[in-house]
Amino acid sequence: MSVTAEPTSAEPRHDHSAPANDPAGQEVLRPHAEHAFAQELAALAAHDDRPRPARWKLSPWAVATYLLGGTLPDGTAITPKYVGPRRIVEVAVTTLATDRALLLLGVPGTAKTWVSEHLAAAVSGDSTLLVQGTAGTPEEAIRYGWNYAQLLAHGPSRAALVPSPVMRAMAEGMTARVEELTRIPADVQDSLITILSEKTLPIPELGQEVQAVRGFSLIATANDRDRGVNELSSALRRRFNSVVLPLPESLEAEVDIVARRVDQIGRSLDLPAAPDGIDEIRRVVTVFRELRAGITSDGRTKVKSPSGTLSPAEAISVVTNGLALATHFGDGVLRPADVAAGLLGAVVRDPAADRVVWQEYLEAVVRERAGWTDFYRACREVSA
Repeated sequence: MSVTAEPTSAEPRHDHSAPANDPAGQEVLRPHAEHAFAQELAALAAHDDRPRPARWKLSPWAVATYLLGGTLPDGTAITPKYVGPRRIVEVAVTTLATDRALLLLGVPGTAKTWVSEHLAAAVSGDSTLLVQGTAGTPEEAIRYGWNYAQLLAHGPSRAALVPSPVMRAMAEGMTARVEELTRIPADVQDSLITILSEKTLPIPELGQEVQAVRGFSLIATANDRDRGVNELSSALRRRFNSVVLPLPESLEAEVDIVARRVDQIGRSLDLPAAPDGIDEIRRVVTVFRELRAGITSDGRTKVKSPSGTLSPAEAISVVTNGLALATHFGDGVLRPADVAAGLLGAVVRDPAADRVVWQEYLEAVVRERAGWTDFYRACREVSA
């Protein structure tokens, strides 16, 4: 016997220009994408006259525009959510329009979670059907669990069954998300095989099954840099179309990404805009890119790389923390002293080896760079 449910939708409630609230009416620190960018999603839907797959809120073209940014015929500006090759986004969106699952791969900090959230928000209007992968994620998180009070009182029944986010997405024709898939134990990972190949989730205790309705899709994210990674079985990997999200190709692209996210986070924290801080953002990003690559931007000096990934995500954290320091303990202008401590913490993960790498980079590169004297002194002071 098959069990299905009527599709449901989550209506956007807030635009990105105002704080979003939870059901109790309180401001939330980080609203979901479909709430934070509700105005943009609504504008796209109003102008979207292209074919939409079953139960999609927007057409594939509009979903790609939502992620990459653009200007609508009425002048509405759609802010970029992802800065990178357009083809990557187009392939990801097209995958979701087929019966294949999407696997977003990349080193930590390449916006895999960010992209998956915004894809789900644009496609289904709901990014909350989420399974967070960890070493302790049980099979119930992907399949279903039980309300044990109901189970003991009345035995196995639909009323006692607790659906997982994946089961709900199947029944309602929505987009489910699985974060950090490779951190989930291998035997739990493989519970996805039947779901992705047969589009069916058996419930043997009830002699029933849940069949996926049209509109169901699944987005997973994974990276291979963390310890404790569980490689995907070949059977499971075949069920996914894999899209690799690269690090930004150019300095300017990475500076743009960091500046945009710092501005968004700063507004949510009531921090002032930092138009005068672009020089410090550029310095932080330059340091990260050179230490990642093992060579300076002019190609003249080789440097050692630390143990950390030094991704755009970490640069965003360093600059946001610096902006908070400048706001609460300075004059509101982002300066080298505001980012120096965060930069040290991001680079020096291994106190022994990374500190040597950082000191050598400071003396061989930063000290000799024209216009970086104040930055060098600030970094030396916190590194002493």
